[in-house]
Amino acid sequence: MSKLHLVFGGRVTDPQTLDFDEKTIEVVGIFPDYASAEKAWRGAAQRTVDDAEMKFVVVHLHRLLEPDPSLQASG
Repeated sequence: MSKLHLVFGGRVTDPQTLDFDEKTIEVVGIFPDYASAEKAWRGAAQRTVDDAEMKFVVVHLHRLLEPDPSLQASG
């Protein structure tokens, strides 16, 4: 499986948190590798660099799809 990455962002209530205002979320895209996701993230972040309340992040989707078995609860 490829290592998928999601890049999204939006307005946050506090620039020190990731508490997004869901009405402002912008999905930049899903990318097949970290390098292309980082390039897209940099472009989106640069576009909004003057707005401290806008934040973009890279989410490692492959970690959600294939969680580390050592972190799984036994039961």
